[in-house]
Amino acid sequence: MTQQGKRSGAAEVAPERLRALVERGELSAEWGGILEELPRHLFLPDLIWPFDLETGAYRAVDGREDPQAWERWAAADAAIVTQWDDGAHDGRDPGGTPTSSASTPSIVGVMLHDLDVRPGHRVLDVGAGTGWTTALLARRAGAGNVTGVEIDPQVAEAAVRRVQAIGIDAVVVTGDGGRGWPGHAPYDRVQGTYAVRRVPAAWIEQTRPGGLIVVPWGTRYANVNAVARLRVDADGSAHGRFTRLVEFMLDRRQRATWPAHEEYLPGGVWPATVRESETTLSLDELSAAEFVIGLRLPDIAHTVSVDDQGTTAVWLYGLTDRSWAVAFFCQDGCTEFDVLQDGPRSLWDAVESACRWWEREDRPCETRFGLTAGPDGHRTWLDSPDRVVSFTAP
Repeated sequence: MTQQGKRSGAAEVAPERLRALVERGELSAEWGGILEELPRHLFLPDLIWPFDLETGAYRAVDGREDPQAWERWAAADAAIVTQWDDGAHDGRDPGGTPTSSASTPSIVGVMLHDLDVRPGHRVLDVGAGTGWTTALLARRAGAGNVTGVEIDPQVAEAAVRRVQAIGIDAVVVTGDGGRGWPGHAPYDRVQGTYAVRRVPAAWIEQTRPGGLIVVPWGTRYANVNAVARLRVDADGSAHGRFTRLVEFMLDRRQRATWPAHEEYLPGGVWPATVRESETTLSLDELSAAEFVIGLRLPDIAHTVSVDDQGTTAVWLYGLTDRSWAVAFFCQDGCTEFDVLQDGPRSLWDAVESACRWWEREDRPCETRFGLTAGPDGHRTWLDSPDRVVSFTAP
């Protein structure tokens, strides 16, 4: 959704992007005005790590040393990392895993639009981070109506200082956002600013019937998430459609260890039981169906690697057993590609079946899919809740 800058390596300037969203009706004029009144740079620390599109890597930018570069990146329509490795990282160089960020302004805007906050609404902002989204919500909902929850004490303390410095009347507390914040419940709106694989029961329980929960949601299959816009029902469940694809950091409490390759292929040797086949499914088709594959097969993870000859290997790992598969996509104009798989399940066959199902359904986009979350688990569906795509027990 962003464009490469001509010289800075940054995305297009956020104010221009936000104005374009307002003109197209994807962002309300009210939210456009609030985002203009409270720009992101008011909430950023001196040292930030934006992703440079020109180099394909994160870079350190310190406003005390290069204020012009800092201002340029702060105004860019791009995500900016503000913490690495749950705060254990030290120094200027990027760390191992980004664990807190100031999200892309245009994505922040459209998620706020999805949330449909009105003056007087009580709002819970889970994952307050820099405090920016909490302040934006408070400007819309009114004084004393917004609670931001942040799990990291140092990040939360900095957010409190920034929110107070600009005179916003909102509460930022330190706590596990997955538990909500029952002291200020019930809420009319709950926003999650990080991705989840399971919508926390506490969010549903602390939201009034008819209230909305907006949160990025995804599966173990891939990094791509979709924004779920869920309306809470009186029976303790919440359901709604996905509005758009995004990529967000995952809930710290819902992280999972990546499958260890050697546990599936000890010694890196093909077992005698390996099953060989070929596929005509292209790499482009596989990539286009990534989100849907995750919906159909939430208990599979996948990764991609490219060797020196340009051959792309797509690896699949079963999360409930030791099934695995790999498909090799060469660049010499081939239309059939080698597949190896082993274990109690034929994972490649399952993925290919999911892709073909998507094609038979006329390649529905993410907005035709939806999610129902409740005490009995999570269901994803196509077009209506009675057309279940997958079910995950609580």
